[in-house]
Amino acid sequence: MTADTGRPEAATPDTPAYEDNRSFLVGLARAFAGALIFSLPMLMTMEMWWIGFTMTPWRLVLLLVLLIPLLIGLSVVSGFKINASLHDDIADAFVAIAVAVVMSAVILGIFKVLSFDMPAREVIGKIALQSFPAAIGAMLARDQLGEKSADSMQRQDSMTYGQELFLMAVGALFLGLNVAPTEEMVLLSYMMDPWREIALLLLSLMLMHAFVYAVELPGGSKPPRGVGFWSLFLRFTVVGYVIVLAICLYLLWTFGRTDGTGPAEIISATVVLGFPCAIGAAAARLIL
Repeated sequence: MTADTGRPEAATPDTPAYEDNRSFLVGLARAFAGALIFSLPMLMTMEMWWIGFTMTPWRLVLLLVLLIPLLIGLSVVSGFKINASLHDDIADAFVAIAVAVVMSAVILGIFKVLSFDMPAREVIGKIALQSFPAAIGAMLARDQLGEKSADSMQRQDSMTYGQELFLMAVGALFLGLNVAPTEEMVLLSYMMDPWREIALLLLSLMLMHAFVYAVELPGGSKPPRGVGFWSLFLRFTVVGYVIVLAICLYLLWTFGRTDGTGPAEIISATVVLGFPCAIGAAAARLIL
């Protein structure tokens, strides 16, 4: 406060309040940038426009409900900042959702995918579906678009086994969202015979393990000392690939690709979608 008036001192470049406000605005701008970068391929994909309108409402609601714990987990592992409590992580999750909704509405409006004469259900569905990948991008913007702090690097180096698997799931989900809505996933599954599908499955496992532990890409994980190949392969690569296939099956079901389809076709489509999702899971420490 000032000595003469007793009023709070105005925020200037030298005051903590100014720095706090500046940090918040910079973080918010990064969140918008991250939301746009992560969701741009889907914002410009026609299948996503149609699915947002034709998707069964309760499947869309389930997808959005799952987004909240996903964002909270991302806030803990790699969010806007290192928070002191779970309440702050929850708040950051809803900030990411708000940023994603605004960004999606603006971009879809500019592309004329949205217009004022559309039914409310169509507008809400299209924005809600696009907000899912955009919110992930907004949450990850701090580490991706900002300078990594020592605390952030330490947090990544000290991840638990569960957090590693969670990050792999996010990587799989991110790349899977780019291709799961497209017709090509179903078309490829019909074109491939069982032997090619088995070869693709084995290739997915091999690339997952190589990306994380063998080729020493920047940001990748280093094998713990004293841990053998098979232990590492089974605990991380195989378990991670099972998680990848579960995510693929959920995405195909969410986008209606399993409706009226037999078990063999569903398994085939899951293996095909599992290839890009496995790459996303393996590269999660690099891109997320």
